[in-house]
Amino acid sequence: MPWHCPLPSGKRQRPSVAEQGPMASGTERGTEVASGPAACYRELSQFPAITSAALGAAAGGQTFLLYTECSRPDLHRRRLLRFSRHYSLRHVGGRGLAISRAALSAEIHNQLLSQHSPTGQHRAVLSRCPQQGHELLEVWGSSGRSHSVDLTALGKHGEVYTEGPFACLAWSHSETRLLYVAEKSRPKRCPPRPWDVPGAARPEEEEEEEESEQFVYHEDWGEALSTRSVPVLCVLDLEGSSLSVLEGIPEHLSPGQALWSPDDRGVVFVGWWHEPFRLGLSACSNRRSGIFHLDLASRRCELLSAERSATCSPRLSPDGQRLLYLEGDLGGPHRQCLRLRMLTWQTRQTVTVLDVVQEPTEAFAGLYTEVLPPRCWAADSRRAVLGTPQRSRTDLLLVDTEAATVTNLTAGSSEGCWELLTLQWDLLVATCSAPHHPPSLVVTVLPPAGQELPLFWVPVEDTPTVPGITWKTLTVRPPCSGQGPAAHDTQVFEALLLSPPDSMAPHPLVVCPHGGPCAVFDARWRPSMAALCRLGFAVLLVNYRGSLGFGQASINSLLSHVGEQDVADTQLAVEQALCSEPLDPHQLALLAGSHGAFIALHLLASQPKRYQACALRSPVSNLPALLGTSDIPDWRYASLGLPYSFERVPHAEDMATMLMRSPIAHAGRVQTPVLLCVGARDRRVSPMQALELYRVLRARGVPVRLLWYPEGGHVLAGVETEADIFGNCAHWLLRHLGQPWQGKTGQHSP
Repeated sequence: MPWHCPLPSGKRQRPSVAEQGPMASGTERGTEVASGPAACYRELSQFPAITSAALGAAAGGQTFLLYTECSRPDLHRRRLLRFSRHYSLRHVGGRGLAISRAALSAEIHNQLLSQHSPTGQHRAVLSRCPQQGHELLEVWGSSGRSHSVDLTALGKHGEVYTEGPFACLAWSHSETRLLYVAEKSRPKRCPPRPWDVPGAARPEEEEEEEESEQFVYHEDWGEALSTRSVPVLCVLDLEGSSLSVLEGIPEHLSPGQALWSPDDRGVVFVGWWHEPFRLGLSACSNRRSGIFHLDLASRRCELLSAERSATCSPRLSPDGQRLLYLEGDLGGPHRQCLRLRMLTWQTRQTVTVLDVVQEPTEAFAGLYTEVLPPRCWAADSRRAVLGTPQRSRTDLLLVDTEAATVTNLTAGSSEGCWELLTLQWDLLVATCSAPHHPPSLVVTVLPPAGQELPLFWVPVEDTPTVPGITWKTLTVRPPCSGQGPAAHDTQVFEALLLSPPDSMAPHPLVVCPHGGPCAVFDARWRPSMAALCRLGFAVLLVNYRGSLGFGQASINSLLSHVGEQDVADTQLAVEQALCSEPLDPHQLALLAGSHGAFIALHLLASQPKRYQACALRSPVSNLPALLGTSDIPDWRYASLGLPYSFERVPHAEDMATMLMRSPIAHAGRVQTPVLLCVGARDRRVSPMQALELYRVLRARGVPVRLLWYPEGGHVLAGVETEADIFGNCAHWLLRHLGQPWQGKTGQHSP
């Protein structure tokens, strides 16, 4: 049945206990705990993640079609299951919407990229042919497939970029051309010649020494982008059935995130400088880049943004008059508070709509998102909506670009993470979740300017709350050290505490400082953290100073103080939680990755008897060793307040400073059992870091185990890998902390 009840922001209908399926009662919950970590993780990982949405208009203008793409792990087949859902949305007066399922869910096969046209009447799909491995670009409409082009067979470029900072698939406004990014075509390697066989005679004309291209090194863009080296912009003309690689882009730039100019006569794109060499780009919004306009007729390339800045996410308003984009400073922290800039297309004048926020206020803490939603403009071409961390939440903000004002559309809602999927014809489609609530799909009508609040959300797919998990936000205030600006010394930070039922108190505590370090734990749904709670653990997610969402001053405060301030903040959050919450101070564990693992190792060395277990992913343990192995060597200098330049070589003093801040220098004091999980293909933190640490701990008799994933990268992604890591980490914690549910009143023992 269609739903047409408008609900206030943050207040949505919940299924009853009887509708919640296998997670209904406390007794059943105890039985699930007894079934172990694997079953618990399998159950909680089955809630779909909504990855994208698109709207199409039906006849009459009052009915719309909503298309969504979802994914969830298929643990039995060890792959990610992707599927689509279709809905019908109809205005029913005022702000009311009637919503009904328009078709059954359908699995998505071999699709790499898709994009609906501006009118929603066509859909472009990039897919890979499973038999030949060729990439096909097809266009579908109401009458079926209208175009199908074998891009691989044409041989004009390499693989199409389907994810990451370069990727795009953009329709022209006339809906006759498609714009995308692909790897530049390289000459194919020549097959072995007869005289290349040892002992064979070489023709006289071949005696002269040749310059071979076969083994020439080609730089790439680092972690998660190891197959991305030289991107090119490509245009498929649907009317002329022709494919072309655009010319006129300067040789020192790598283009991406492209879209069509208002008149379709040019292309707007982000260009990253790649000279003198490429630095890692994944999760790094501080790389030199600019917004450019390429005129297709004259091949003139014009820089639209500042000469020396880091820019991304150009978004053109519906009337074609304004271009929004994000801008940050070069160097320093890899992620930071960004500016929202706007360019008037006709005059080429640029203004700052929202500036960097040094100290957050209750109303606004700054912009920290690396990507603006593909469709974020309201129909009036004046307002825009975006999602960004605001302390330990991710909220939807409405920005009035003329008045330069911000309205938080989701502040105070019970969900802690909101993400905008699309905004078209003033229909706003979003997802929301919380640590105890898997993602739900919701929609609303954006009211006229000045009347946005309260916003009424209508549930499209509303998931049940997971029973047996509670959460809260803890505010932590560091003591004044008497050094530096007082504002920095007293800057507050936060931690999220997830807890099992009170009947199981006091809870063993798993402490999780996040990686980055310029990242944040927002209050979203995380199946692995929820599973730990279902196993009886409380979980503390620490947003130490330097985390995103708390102002640029907080981010800068960590520079020169890594390994000190972040470590002290994490321990302070632990001590405060132990004092105020029903936690067991004798059952503490650490679970972290990357820079979070760096913090955890420091805690193990400084307090060798405080923690009973530790499980780490992709740990940073030896800072100077990363200078020659990491795709982001600049951060090794910046994190310690040292200047970096491309031509810089390490000095003995720098190496000594880095070594003394490294956990490996203090590993002799570690006594806690440690589990290490690393990916052999990690480009950001060499797996040799974990191997070195493993050998040191093992030689000293510390219980240690190393899991080596041959195809894993830094984030250790993948259905099978993620499930295996959770299972091993959970068993490690249970082995060294004991079974949390044993001996607790009202709980079943295994």
